[in-house]
This record gives sequence, structure tokens and C-alpha cells, in this order.
Amino acid sequence: MPELNFENKTVLVTGATRGIGASIATAFLTAGAKVIGTGTHAASSGSFDEYFQADFTDVDQISACADYVRGTKPDVLINNAGINKNLPFVEIDPIMFQRIQQVNVFAPFSLCQAAIPSMQRKGWGRIVNISSIWGKIGKEHRAAYSASKFALDGLTLSLAAEHAADGILANCVAPGFTDTELTQKMLGEEGIRKILTTVPIRRMANVEEIARFVVWLSSPENSYITGQNIAIDGGFSRV
Repeated sequence: MPELNFENKTVLVTGATRGIGASIATAFLTAGAKVIGTGTHAASSGSFDEYFQADFTDVDQISACADYVRGTKPDVLINNAGINKNLPFVEIDPIMFQRIQQVNVFAPFSLCQAAIPSMQRKGWGRIVNISSIWGKIGKEHRAAYSASKFALDGLTLSLAAEHAADGILANCVAPGFTDTELTQKMLGEEGIRKILTTVPIRRMANVEEIARFVVWLSSPENSYITGQNIAIDGGFSRV
């Protein structure tokens, strides 16, 4: 595979300050892209050339970020920012349910709407929405999160169908269990040990593995993959 080169390309990555998002931003920066990161809190440093602070639990800040996207006209949009809360179904607070949908679905919807017109004018664009294996399969205590990720897949399918003729390819990437600070915090050592017995590869993904595929999927090397929800999960969701 030739080395991917993103010189003269602008890439916007949401949730770029930690975990998978930070690794994606670093990978694009290494490939020569101008990288714009977003995050909930102020960032004094990171793998990006520009940074836009926006808390997607605030609809006005989503709108402000969408305006920023219209002005920066990214060639590649990576919607990575997301939130989760695992609860028994009957204990899910309606406000929390709505907040998860707002961050995980409405924010990507808004940023895609903002980015697509400039991609149409260029005749080229790539959108990758970071989903989850819980947007492909189900599990208890994940109703709110799964609802958002299944919705993100549906949104991506429609984008792919509607804008392929414009040279815009849109896909979801669905990470499985990934070695991040958040995963360690949520599952703990014992929880991780139990989960790894169900993963054929017997380990979690590392963030660089996710990032490398996202970068390839966003590159001109990907000329025919669109409308897909591709799991990177060590076989967990398929066996």
C-alpha cells in the first residue's frame, strides 16, 4: 500500500483530545493534513493545527461548531465525539436519553450538513462517523447508547446514497473493545479479563489500529467503499 498523503487536505476530528479521537488526529497530522480538532474543554496542546471548543450537550454550541465547519470547509469530517451511560432500561432518565442522542446523532447530523456543500463544490469528500459494535449488535443496559449508534448508521447510509454522485463517500467505523482510559475506567481489570475471553483475538484493539483504518477509509485510496458500518472488533460481533 502506498504511503497516504493528505497534503493540501483539511481534516476535522471531533472529540480529538483523548482516546480514539486523539489517535485519529495524530495519524492525519502525520500524513500531512491540516488537522482541526474539537473538544468539550479548552486544549492547550494536541495533535491538531487548530482547535474549536464545543460542548455538544449544548445545542447552541453545536450550532456554533457547525458555523465553524462551514467556514473551514474540511475535505474530511470525522465525527468521533460521543457519550455513553449504561443503565437498566427502566432506569434511563428521559433527559439523559435525549442528551445522548443530541451528542451522538444530532451533532454529527449538524456537522455533516455544514460540511457537505463545500465537498459538493470540490467534487470530493470523505465522512467517517465513529459508531460502535453496540450500533451493530445489542446488549443489556445499552438502550440509549445503542439507539444513538444505530441511528448514526442510518444517517450515514442516507448520506452515502444521496451524495455518492458528488464524490462524497460516507461510512461508519464501529470499534469493539478498545484500550482507552475510558474503557479501563468503565470495565476495570476484572471486567476486561472476562470480556477478552469472548474476543477471538483475545485482546482489545489499540487506538492506533482504529486510527490507521479511519485514515485509509478517508483517503483517495478508498474509491469504492461507501454506506458501510465496518467493525474493528477482533471478531467479537461475528462469532
